[in-house]
Amino acid sequence: MLTLAGLAGCATAPPQPLKADRVVVKKSERKLMLMKGGTVLRQYRVALGKHPYGPKMEEGDKRTPEGAYMLDWRNPRSNYYKAIHISYPNEEDVQLARAIGVSPGGMIMIHGLPSYIRSPAILKQYKGRDWTNGCIAVNNAEMDEIWRLVGVGTPILILP
Repeated sequence: MLTLAGLAGCATAPPQPLKADRVVVKKSERKLMLMKGGTVLRQYRVALGKHPYGPKMEEGDKRTPEGAYMLDWRNPRSNYYKAIHISYPNEEDVQLARAIGVSPGGMIMIHGLPSYIRSPAILKQYKGRDWTNGCIAVNNAEMDEIWRLVGVGTPILILP
């Protein structure tokens, strides 16, 4: 009887993986941080839009937005290795674009490398440079980790 009671303690559920409650991107540092409370869980070097300085003003400007958004849906079969959508444009972005007579654009994501490129030599050329149309890109192994640690509904703050 004592033996059975002692074994009951071994039946506890395994610990759940730590999930980020916020994502912070510092464009000037090319850094994406997964946060839990005030603690940095993980940090990654990122590639940004081809014109990374300044806020996104309009569709096609190849800039990464700046501001407060949400990660609002995921695409496991994107043209890039996995993709998590950023809720750009927010109301402020829409009003700014409207005031200058342009479309703010959209479809801004956190994603991995292009899925349609198979050559390791070509993929290697993406490392260390800004190459997206305004998205935030990491390598595929990092995207797998972000995918596991960040859920839909997580706030993201993109700083200059």
